[in-house]
Amino acid sequence: MATTSHTLKRVFVTVGVLPFLLIAALIVFTMASDNFLTVQNLTNVVRQSVYLVIVSLGQMFALLTGGFDLSVGTILAITSVVGALTMSTVAGAVPDAPWIAILVGTLGGVAAGATIGIANGIGVAVFGVSPFIMTLGISSVGFGIALYLTGGTPVYGMPQTFGDVFGFGTLWGIPVPIYFAVLLIVVAWLIVNWTRLGRYFYAVGGNTKAAALSGINTKGVLFVTYIICATMTAIAGMLLTARLDTGEANIGASMPLESIAACIIGGVSLRGGVGRVENVVLGALFIVLVQNGMNLARIESYLQTVVLGGLLILAVIADRMRIRMMASLQD
Repeated sequence: MATTSHTLKRVFVTVGVLPFLLIAALIVFTMASDNFLTVQNLTNVVRQSVYLVIVSLGQMFALLTGGFDLSVGTILAITSVVGALTMSTVAGAVPDAPWIAILVGTLGGVAAGATIGIANGIGVAVFGVSPFIMTLGISSVGFGIALYLTGGTPVYGMPQTFGDVFGFGTLWGIPVPIYFAVLLIVVAWLIVNWTRLGRYFYAVGGNTKAAALSGINTKGVLFVTYIICATMTAIAGMLLTARLDTGEANIGASMPLESIAACIIGGVSLRGGVGRVENVVLGALFIVLVQNGMNLARIESYLQTVVLGGLLILAVIADRMRIRMMASLQD
């Protein structure tokens, strides 16, 4: 009996809570709807998960350093609004050159989102403000700016080509946004596993003082962390804008919770220094899969937020249990 318990603990420590949650979700939603496990629906889940996957990858970098970014929703909103406004303005000035409008608008939107990351990085790294306070404050400021720029109404006037290609386009039968997600997954994996900066993320999150004593510029690492997070989120913001075909100031309200949940469910530790890119991708896919299953089961959207919050709490509890089990196995 003791051997079985020890084996189960080792399995849980190794794989985390995600496989168990995934199996439970597949069983429950397959029983709830005959359409859940169809190829068409699963393909739809992958396409819908693109935006959360990209944002969660950025969130992962912040969590690896022992912080988190509550402003990812604002970054999506600012990126969408600025990108759409810029694109529609340029398109109005040069209506016969849609790709120039798309390029300028995309660069403007991503730059606006990255600027929020710079502000977060300065606050956290230079002034030593808590990531919670800094990103929460920036979130409020950013949403206010986005609403001011739009007056609370959607922004139209972008070239139709933008939505047709980057929102609904396909290449060899695969939706275009999926290619962006795969590219960013590869980039994030290479940064984390094959660069000195990637090792620094883990070192700073594991023990900031020890990292500083070993010669790592911890402030520089933290500054870069929030810029990377914001830039990746901004790219997701432009892709989501193409999908919606409008600039929206309220598109990212649920993204902070969902991205953090995806990371924690994927095994990224809130304490910092622990996390893998592939597990974060699976965590994001799991959350979108659960949302899709609840939609097919006709569960009200208000109750869906309850389930998502419960999953986050469950993942945090599982993370604490995993840490205790690791300690007990080492003793």
